[in-house]
Amino acid sequence: MASVASCFILTFRAIAGASKLEWAALRCTAEGTLDRLDRVTRFVEIRLRAHLALPAGADPEAGRRLLQKAEKNCLVTNSLDLDVVLEADVQVAGSTEAVG
Repeated sequence: MASVASCFILTFRAIAGASKLEWAALRCTAEGTLDRLDRVTRFVEIRLRAHLALPAGADPEAGRRLLQKAEKNCLVTNSLDLDVVLEADVQVAGSTEAVG
């Protein structure tokens, strides 16, 4: 799960840089669900919980879109045959409202 979270973060960093999105912090955890299919125990789902902090004045919807794009382009999860669920929380500095 650490590899999945690391890949997601690195993918986001690359996409945010190319998109010129300024951001303050990104925290991500990954939780895997195991199941037994065809007598083999394997991961069937990974749940990514991403918390993105943006500077004041930033567009939270842009942050959310880039988190979704990072999830779709992560090399590790794309290499696995399982479902990926992204739970994204985007917070803009100075705002009391979270998007996600």
